[in-house]
Amino acid sequence: MDIASLIGMGLGAAMVLFGIVSGDQGFGALGNFVDIPSVIITIGGSVAGVIGCNAMPDVISGFKGITLIFKGSKEDAGAVIKSIIDLSNVARKEGLLALDEASNGIEDPFLRKGVMLVVDGTDPELVRGILETDLVCIEERHKKVIALWEKWAELGPAWGMIGTLIGLVNMLKMLDDPSAIGPNMAVALLTTLYGSLIANWLCNPTASKLKVKNAEEIMMKEVTVEGLLSIQAGENPRVIEEKLKSFLSPKMRESLGSDGGGE
Repeated sequence: MDIASLIGMGLGAAMVLFGIVSGDQGFGALGNFVDIPSVIITIGGSVAGVIGCNAMPDVISGFKGITLIFKGSKEDAGAVIKSIIDLSNVARKEGLLALDEASNGIEDPFLRKGVMLVVDGTDPELVRGILETDLVCIEERHKKVIALWEKWAELGPAWGMIGTLIGLVNMLKMLDDPSAIGPNMAVALLTTLYGSLIANWLCNPTASKLKVKNAEEIMMKEVTVEGLLSIQAGENPRVIEEKLKSFLSPKMRESLGSDGGGE
């Protein structure tokens, strides 16, 4: 589990809660910040805008994307590089055709697909082209999810302003009724607050974390592509290991050590 997102959202909620209850009213002030019309205008309106901007399948998969920010990274650089080095050792000792049997235990469909292309004797440039096309398609799917959260971050404050205008119009129309001024002013102010929370507490952090996870996955798949092409070219496993480590930060390289190398 990725506790950074959980901690970030928890701290953000705690800061808002602290700001609300730190006044003279204490926790009694919480009721001042709950207004059903404001919720409907801001959240309902902004979600309606997001739905209107996307195809329904993209909307569903986009909203489901929030679960990804709480999951730990499935891209383990060490495991990916070790798998490729193991395959390179097999290919060096037994030939490329031996990779067919070695690929049976590979869980990553992208790596398995690349191995099968190599085993089939596919031209290296064609192998690269096929795998990079896969990468482009994967990234495009990720970008659609990220774009949905960015659009919601954009529409949240806009619908908050719409709610503010509605509240102000209603308040100005009923200035002769003092009892209506407070509720309408509450709608006017709370919709702006809700819109800001949607953008800065929920949507922008979610979009940013999804971008990070996308970058991690794409990098690991690029490592896979280079590794497979190096195996196909018959390069030494240790040379392949050092080449693949160049994709990583110095700290990650040190943590990997040199255990994955071959001959």
